[in-house]
Amino acid sequence: MIEIVGIMLNKNSKIYYFSPNGLKLKKGQNVIVKTERGLQFGTVELENTNIESSKIKTVLNEVVHIASKNDKEKNEKNIESSRYALKKCKELVEKYNLNMMVLSANYTFDRSQLLFTFLADNRVDFRKLAKDLANIYKTRIELRQVGVRDKAKEVGGYGSCGRELCCSKFLCDFDSVSINMAKNQNIALNPTKINGVCGRLLCCLKYEDECYKELSKNLPKVGKMIVTESGEGKVISVDPLKQTYRVNVKEKGIVEVDLNESN
Repeated sequence: MIEIVGIMLNKNSKIYYFSPNGLKLKKGQNVIVKTERGLQFGTVELENTNIESSKIKTVLNEVVHIASKNDKEKNEKNIESSRYALKKCKELVEKYNLNMMVLSANYTFDRSQLLFTFLADNRVDFRKLAKDLANIYKTRIELRQVGVRDKAKEVGGYGSCGRELCCSKFLCDFDSVSINMAKNQNIALNPTKINGVCGRLLCCLKYEDECYKELSKNLPKVGKMIVTESGEGKVISVDPLKQTYRVNVKEKGIVEVDLNESN
């Protein structure tokens, strides 16, 4: 067994696991952690937990210490400096006429690196941009290309459901979403119905997919020929939630079969 804690480095970002380094940490506490990018400021999302060592595939970085008042003030200054850096980067992108949209800028806690994320349709030659940024901020510059889902998470907004976007509200990771998930839920394959504001398949299609798969186990496939009490016919539709399916019986027309009644 090995003891771990879960730390979120940015709001609604992925939870990363660290060695607590002998500290007993509570959810919501701010901490300073060691990462490959340098020291970073984070928030405890998962308190001290013991798990099987075999589940840890990489060497765990450590929590350095619980954030002090000075650490919190420094982090606020870093956030403010990142805003100015983002503005400057956008100005330089316009100056060099680069086909890219800069989304965010983030300093590591120790300011050893300044990370910019951007959106672009194709590869971008940003060598001049990176050189200028390095000369201005005197630190290591990283420019990272991200996808349209990351843009939606960064910008925020509201979905067709009328609620705040899941990605900007609470999602930490982007799970794989397939068109089959929409088919399993009998949703019309209309882009306006199944795509989010990012233009990709709705993340929420994933939420109920397992439930629909489980409920569909006892239902026949659409197109299958089956024998009902009314005669033989072809299955034309199924309703996993109601546990019913409709069959086009040659002599009787369309009949509905309820699994709950048949059982």
